[in-house]
Amino acid sequence: MKKENIFKYLGVAVLFVFASLLYFHPVLKGKKISQSDITQFQGMAKEINDYRADKNAEPYWTGASFSGMPAYQISAYYPNDFVRVIDKTLRFLPRPADYTFLYFLSFFVLMMALKVDWRLATLGSLAFGFSTYLIIIFIPGHNAKAHAIAYMPLVLAGVLWVFRKKYVLGFIVTGFAMALEIYVNHIQMTYYLGFCLLILGIVELIHAIKNDELTVFIKKAAVIISAVVLGIGANSSRIMAMKEYADFSTRGKSELTINADRTEKKQTTGLDKSYITEYSYAKLETFNLFIPRYMGGGTFEELSEDSNFYKLIEKRAGKKVADDYSKQVLTYWGDQTIIEAPAYIGAVIFFLFFLGIFLVKGKLKQWLVAATVFSILLSWGRNFDVITNFFIDYIPLYNKFRAVSSIQVIAELCVPILAILALRDLFSKEINNVQKRKALEKAVFTFGGVIVLGFVLAHVFSTFEGIRDNNYKDLVGLIDAVIADRKAMLLSDTIRSLVLVILTGGILWLFLKDKLKKNLVIVGLGVLVLFDLISVDKRYVNQEDFTNSRRVDKPFVASNVDKQILQDTTHFRVGNFVGNPMQDGTTSYFHQSIGGYHAAKMGRYSELFEYQIAKNNMQVLNMLNTKYFIVADNKGEKQAQLNPYANGNAWFVRKIKLVDSANKEMMALDSLQTKFEAVLDNRQLDQKINLTFDKDSTATIALKKYDVTELTYESKTTKKQFAVFSEIFYKDGWNAYIDGQLVPHYRVNYVLRGMIVPEGKHTIIFKFEPKVIQQGGLISLISYIILILVSAGWLLYDEKKKKKLV
Repeated sequence: MKKENIFKYLGVAVLFVFASLLYFHPVLKGKKISQSDITQFQGMAKEINDYRADKNAEPYWTGASFSGMPAYQISAYYPNDFVRVIDKTLRFLPRPADYTFLYFLSFFVLMMALKVDWRLATLGSLAFGFSTYLIIIFIPGHNAKAHAIAYMPLVLAGVLWVFRKKYVLGFIVTGFAMALEIYVNHIQMTYYLGFCLLILGIVELIHAIKNDELTVFIKKAAVIISAVVLGIGANSSRIMAMKEYADFSTRGKSELTINADRTEKKQTTGLDKSYITEYSYAKLETFNLFIPRYMGGGTFEELSEDSNFYKLIEKRAGKKVADDYSKQVLTYWGDQTIIEAPAYIGAVIFFLFFLGIFLVKGKLKQWLVAATVFSILLSWGRNFDVITNFFIDYIPLYNKFRAVSSIQVIAELCVPILAILALRDLFSKEINNVQKRKALEKAVFTFGGVIVLGFVLAHVFSTFEGIRDNNYKDLVGLIDAVIADRKAMLLSDTIRSLVLVILTGGILWLFLKDKLKKNLVIVGLGVLVLFDLISVDKRYVNQEDFTNSRRVDKPFVASNVDKQILQDTTHFRVGNFVGNPMQDGTTSYFHQSIGGYHAAKMGRYSELFEYQIAKNNMQVLNMLNTKYFIVADNKGEKQAQLNPYANGNAWFVRKIKLVDSANKEMMALDSLQTKFEAVLDNRQLDQKINLTFDKDSTATIALKKYDVTELTYESKTTKKQFAVFSEIFYKDGWNAYIDGQLVPHYRVNYVLRGMIVPEGKHTIIFKFEPKVIQQGGLISLISYIILILVSAGWLLYDEKKKKKLV
């Protein structure tokens, strides 16, 4: 690399640091964004973090959420996870500026792979990184999603280098970029990246066949696949653990064929279709990719004093009330449940994308346009059932993910790539000015027409009514005022987009007329792009979203209710029924909770809640050792209620009910007296066991030590007994020992552990010993070694080859 290029790239990196910190400047004062999902995560991960600090080891299990679950998808550090060091090195800025810097840097590397001038590459990187969707996902705390998106361009860069026959560089970048991408642990985003790569591969294959270069294509594909496999292999512990857990999570196949109301249940191998497509883009909503508030913006928007809403409230209730109520108005009129902000890519960048359609030639354009259209069609979800249902039913893993609208990340990535390629070709001397002018004219009229068409379609096919408009039904005329404001927002942002298109087109036209120099054009476009995107971004993410870091790092303060429960030093669980326990990770910060907050809960436990706990089955709550309930009193204040009937940590039952299906096991819980009997699915038995046990009035069993991954009990009986433990059964990790000898234990009562205890005095220990961690760690180490050795060897071979040629 030339010396002057090194200085250029260092300068660009400094610019990216400056841009990241400037936008999120409150981080320089030590402030942080209070992210709801991260707050919930902090509650879920508290026990795990405490274990790390105390033991300097990984638990891989937590008992603080959902009565117990693997920690693989909450927080887990894996052996031989060297890529973590690379990632931490790249993310040296305070959050979320670190992710934004990664957006810029990764996209810049992609532009280098496409041989784009560094100035245009910088412009494209800023356009990609400041895309509204990539900024607003920080507010709810979708950090893993942002992290995964940030490494997508880097993976593409490696793959494109291979397709350009830069085999060594492509292999190295693809391998390590894929390792980073998988490390982030947002499989849905990585899965969508796979579609983007697949479309690229198909386009390359078609051209290889046309040009009789199939052998060369196979060689390229082999290099790419080898690098991808090694990148994935470097994350073996993580992947194998998640794969193992996925089968037991809500993403796996349920054994139940009945619903909670005992009607017949439609069988699926993944998530329910309505759940998968809950967040689907309406066809018209796609226009907000380049008209920001096409559908009213986010779920809530702040309206000015000039709005119809404000004026009506002021007239009826006064200025103070109008000031308060106009800060959060339900302006969104789409049908998604909630939306933080429109996924605005930018009018300027989208116009340049259209310019690329008419100007850029070849397979890159075909790939980028095809991938963009593909992502938009799939983002429509339930609004385009034909393609969505096909993918859910027939495409592997597609039914494991929800929020199909987020597949638009492919468009978020592809649109700015083609936009920058369009500028590259516009500045190229190899294309004559006539072609450039025609392409520019077509882009202006076509994209301008699309913007106008969007405005017309909204008025023709929509009433501008939203799904939450009933909130305004009590005040006469208020809904009409909101609708009028929605129409006004659409008009103003339509005009805004048209003006930006005209300005962009005008700058490019002046360049083609030799009225403006290239550098001035790039600066002008940079100003327009940054104004376009940042002015929209600031509506949704600004300094008001930041707060004192102390409140973010330690968001929980023990309430009087928490303090009251914490006075009890025995081991038990808490059910927080002020809200939905299955969407509550905060209780886990202070207590062992029967609830939690996670998108991939254990499947059987989620079903237990839906089929039993939601119906107030106290026997089930008792068997989970729910000793305290947090409920709201008549004034809405939290209070703690002691449950004196909780079964405790372990107990002996007199009778076992054998069943032969999950349906029967679940239905048995309807009337099961959990203190005295247990239900067991006989399909897990490899030999007969006693079904009844003599009463032993002197028998005792008690938990003596709780250590997250090791639970120690002591039993004392005069006769053989069957013990039930209020701990979640997970066969691929938990082992049971009696006096040091490994013994079988069974899943009972749909989710708990049970085992036969011989007479006498015994020490019973449950240990969490997942084999998958050690196995995966070994494969990770081998993958790293191969990746490094092959990369180093190939580099040396290439160097020797070059020297021989000289």
